[in-house]
Amino acid sequence: MQKDPNKGYIALLGWSLNAIEAAENFDRRYIVIAPDWAEEYCQKHDIPYVPWNFERLNDRSMEIAETLKEKGVDVAIPLYEETVEWAGAINSLLLDNPRIYGQSLLLRDKALMKRRAQLGGIRVGIFEEAHDKEDVVRFLKRVNQTLLKLDGDPNDPIHLKAFDKAGCLGHRVIRTPDEVDTIPDEEFPVLMESHLDGWEFAVEAWIHDGKIAFLNISEYVTLGYSVFVPASPELEIYREQITQQIEKLIKAFDIEFGLIHPEYFVTSDGEMYFGEVAYRPPGFKVFELLERVYGFNAYQASMLVFDPKNHQTRSGQLFSRKKWSMPTALPVALAFTHAVVWSAAWKFPKRPKITPTLSLMS
Repeated sequence: MQKDPNKGYIALLGWSLNAIEAAENFDRRYIVIAPDWAEEYCQKHDIPYVPWNFERLNDRSMEIAETLKEKGVDVAIPLYEETVEWAGAINSLLLDNPRIYGQSLLLRDKALMKRRAQLGGIRVGIFEEAHDKEDVVRFLKRVNQTLLKLDGDPNDPIHLKAFDKAGCLGHRVIRTPDEVDTIPDEEFPVLMESHLDGWEFAVEAWIHDGKIAFLNISEYVTLGYSVFVPASPELEIYREQITQQIEKLIKAFDIEFGLIHPEYFVTSDGEMYFGEVAYRPPGFKVFELLERVYGFNAYQASMLVFDPKNHQTRSGQLFSRKKWSMPTALPVALAFTHAVVWSAAWKFPKRPKITPTLSLMS
């Protein structure tokens, strides 16, 4: 597609063929920042490219930001969890706003993000950091003491998570002090959280000028492995409440632009609890599902809201809303679940639990 020089020049941080294809078919100039193993492919297919090792952290780390500034790039978009901090550092220089880097750290460190959420008046569970196994045992006992558990009562579990890994990577459930001995020392420090009983779901929200341009609700098929969109009618009834929570999140984290992917729990009495938030595309092929459901390319939507030269979201044009029918939505949800679960060497259940009222979607 013909590129418009008056619109933003975008750097894609990480490697995604779907993101590259979306950029190629969009009216913004783009460049891919990826490890050197991508160089041969980029040369063969005429893809604008700069090699970079995202695992290298030293006094030369800011060279990539300076290189992109010299090329006239306006903004960097993270495609994966590991590139969020890099995007923050680069955009701090490109947009002349040092706070953007600090914000990226909040959106990477699960302990920091929960503290920031608390400061913003957002409801979260009990959490602490653990530096060794003794901290975990102490937290497990204190949580259950707080819940007024008596001798002989089964413990409520606690959850251990890596500070800065995506999704369920590094996640453990601990129910007894004996289970703590199974944690390798090299996994510390970790975040510890109390267990939240409720319905967990995910949100994808595109933000422009501090406002929600578009909000999708994703419902899990198999928690931590696959989702389907649009959400079932039972979850969609919470849309107004979910929107209010996202607006509170935007304000608490001072987010002016970009894509956020938070997770929440809704309890049986309708209370919303914040789980975590990511500043990058979700997994589970959600972007590809969204294009089929709503009719817009989610990668292009991200380029639109990141672009500092974009002064109008064109939300009516790009973020069109249409929904699948039941015969289309359910087979695709199941297909993605099969693919992800089998690839993870999990045994797929014979009767997967899918909300029956999907048939009510029009």
